[in-house]
Amino acid sequence: MTELLNNREYKKEQLKRLLLRIHEGEDVNELKEEFRVVLGGISPLEIPIIEQELVKEGISAKDIAKMCDLHVELFREAVAGTEELEERALPDGHPLKTLYLENKEIMKDAEMLNLYARTLATTKDERMREEILGVLEEIVGNLRKVGFTHYNREEMLTFPYIERRGLTAIATVLWTKHDEIRFMVKHLAGLLRKRDRMPWEEFVERFKEKAGEASFALSDMVFRENNIYYPTLKALLSDGEWKAIRMQEDEFGYYKVNPPVWDPGEDVEPLHPWEIDPELSVEELLNLPREIQQALKGQPLEFDKSELKREGDIDLGTGYVNIEELKAIFEALPVDVTFIDRDDRVRFFSPGERIFARTPSVLGRPVQLCHPPKSVHIVNKILKAFKEGRKKEAAFWLRLGPKYVYIRYVPLFGRDGEYLGTLEMTMDIEPYKRIEGEKRLLDWRD
Repeated sequence: MTELLNNREYKKEQLKRLLLRIHEGEDVNELKEEFRVVLGGISPLEIPIIEQELVKEGISAKDIAKMCDLHVELFREAVAGTEELEERALPDGHPLKTLYLENKEIMKDAEMLNLYARTLATTKDERMREEILGVLEEIVGNLRKVGFTHYNREEMLTFPYIERRGLTAIATVLWTKHDEIRFMVKHLAGLLRKRDRMPWEEFVERFKEKAGEASFALSDMVFRENNIYYPTLKALLSDGEWKAIRMQEDEFGYYKVNPPVWDPGEDVEPLHPWEIDPELSVEELLNLPREIQQALKGQPLEFDKSELKREGDIDLGTGYVNIEELKAIFEALPVDVTFIDRDDRVRFFSPGERIFARTPSVLGRPVQLCHPPKSVHIVNKILKAFKEGRKKEAAFWLRLGPKYVYIRYVPLFGRDGEYLGTLEMTMDIEPYKRIEGEKRLLDWRD
């Protein structure tokens, strides 16, 4: 034990000397090789301990933060060399490379979270406390975006491909871990907001503990993804599948990276999960990470071979339904819809409960004749503004007995920008005005 402590003390002194040189103005990149030698002999588990000892001895959090970036970079090089090679082999903009790059940023921020939380716990100066709290609020605010961007893209864009191939357990475990991390980071944000409602000592101890847990969970997820999940995706997904993923990524956004456009070629068609052959070949199984192969032993895969498009389905661009399903969808909507075509004639109204009565006799009728004469000139002005592209909506609301009716007109345009007609949407918003607080899916009871 004495030898271990002496060895840590020696490493700490080496790090302290290097950090003092950074504080005195030397470029951290010029000291990279010296840091490599020192950090190369330190276990990742020792880093937080040494960092905390350095904070106690007066080394600034900002200087240690510079070391954090370097530590993440050097640790990846030393421990996960194959992972770094995998990332570098991928072209810029490839969705898998983007995930790797985001994990670098997540790893840095996770370590910064732990560092600043520990620094806060030992800081006595009031002004410094406020400064550190400001940094922590920024870090936690950023880390909340991990769930909305990085994790959300994995869950919505990559999980369907492995689920289709029968690897549902992998997706389930990762999603569960993602949600645990989301909760941890949200809890940290709540602690920061409520810090004035509890004694300072209680707040900093609780925050330090929870920040340490969140930091570890984030780093652990980076390891799981980089060493197990991403190699699995690389072994299974084709360029067509990656192309489909890239086409949808911008919808969710990214964590601190801005990937360029990537396209494997015009001859490569995007492949969505429902379009792939889900069965795994022997070669694909052998290319899976060892951990996945072991987990699959004795568990036959259940490939999802269901067909998405059926005979008689209508292709709506974002899915396939038949006429009966489409009618049922319109009937269930809490809004009633009327479509007026480019010639101002009523072509369709939705079935079900309506605010204003509609019968088939209205079909084909000029919309101007569906309104009282005193308001026809307003109807014509709205339609003219829509057709000329001067207005994007016209909204009105009025009281009808116990109902508070909201009416919205929007113009519809085709792919080439041609005017197709106008959609009228009407709904009673009175019940929605009474909603307060939250009711989540897990709150449902039968």
